Amino acid sequence: MLEILSPLRGITLLSVFCRVLLAVICGGLIGIEREYKCRPAGFRTHILICLGAAMTTMTSQYLVLCMHYFTDMARLGAQVIAGIGFIGAGTIIVTRRKRVKGLTTAAGLWVAAVVGLACGAGYYESAVVATALVLLAEMVFSKWEYHILRNLQDVNLYIEYTEAIPLSEIIRYFHKSSIKIMDLEITRSNDGEKPHVCAVFELRLGKKTNYEKVLGDISMMEGVEAVEEI
Repeated sequence: MLEILSPLRGITLLSVFCRVLLAVICGGLIGIEREYKCRPAGFRTHILICLGAAMTTMTSQYLVLCMHYFTDMARLGAQVIAGIGFIGAGTIIVTRRKRVKGLTTAAGLWVAAVVGLACGAGYYESAVVATALVLLAEMVFSKWEYHILRNLQDVNLYIEYTEAIPLSEIIRYFHKSSIKIMDLEITRSNDGEKPHVCAVFELRLGKKTNYEKVLGDISMMEGVEAVEEI
């Protein structure tokens, strides 16, 4: 640890001010990126969480070091880490296409709370480094992720077939064509003379996948009665 910061690791008015200020700065830096992307938890939310976590740690230290209470100094901080999950869960939603959104924001809130705990404990180096890495992940790594996903295409494919064709044949074709199956829903119907099976595939196509060829190949399989995109 940096020796120059040693005077700020005790419980003094200056150290308290520095810890609170650093918590506001770190929480704000993490939250401003979420605010820019119009996420549910943005600039102010991250600041308040980081600041509250820092105050929690400082309160624990004050009770033990100044008030000389016989208590576990880490107990309040542990409650912050567990309790932040309730706030993070509120930012996670499932879309109609069964995609989960908000996980990054929820994880950012959890990290902001941990950074606040580090600020409150006087662990300045860890708080600064963690904030820098979070910004690196959200601003730089996210661009790489979007670049990769931009070359992929997600489609929902409805396939109706008879029992004569095993589902494994369709799945085998997708794997052979380097098509990733993200989700699969199967329903059966006994209406009419022959039983029918309906399958809804959520597929992720590669950049070079010929979608029209995929539809044609599946429709030509024995037992397949209907193929369409939904």
